[in-house]
Amino acid sequence: MRTEIRFSGFGGQGIILSGILAGKAAALFDNKHATMTQSFGPEARGSACSAQLVVSDEPVLYPYLSQPEILVSMSQDACEKFLPELAKAGTLLVDEDLVKLSSVKRTIKKFAIPATRFAEELGNRILGNLVMLGFFSAVTEIVSPESFKKAIPGSVPERFLELNLKAFEKGYDYGAETKIKTPNKQKTKIKTDTVLTEPI
Repeated sequence: MRTEIRFSGFGGQGIILSGILAGKAAALFDNKHATMTQSFGPEARGSACSAQLVVSDEPVLYPYLSQPEILVSMSQDACEKFLPELAKAGTLLVDEDLVKLSSVKRTIKKFAIPATRFAEELGNRILGNLVMLGFFSAVTEIVSPESFKKAIPGSVPERFLELNLKAFEKGYDYGAETKIKTPNKQKTKIKTDTVLTEPI
């Protein structure tokens, strides 16, 4: 199965690193195939940027996104820019303090986490992307948490490794709790008709 994923936000949030870590975890430790491309706005820091990731059980013959099934957004501008491209029955993950949703199709499955706030509580808001990756792992089950934990060492400064892992676990635990609280209490699987959560 091929799954198209877009991580989005603004420059400086570690969005590109999120795509790299997810692809590394999937390809090296989950025995899947993955490709990643990236894009920036005209200004490197502060403008909308995104990492496009394709994860598949088979070799990836076309590395670009046609209609992503999953959109992760950590800024309002990025969400507004990329939401129209999300598949009709896609999954949307947002940082609830940075993205306010006004109109989203009822068929889209929506999840929110205060990722940046959690990162600040851990001591550094730049950890927001690791919190979001943990949340992403728990909610989508596309990449396992064990594989993420193997991929993070070597991808972040050694002196901050423990803090990065703690941020990931914070997001993962929040995502696991979110799934337990869903009305039907069924496991989340991408490309299903399951209603995953109440609208945000």
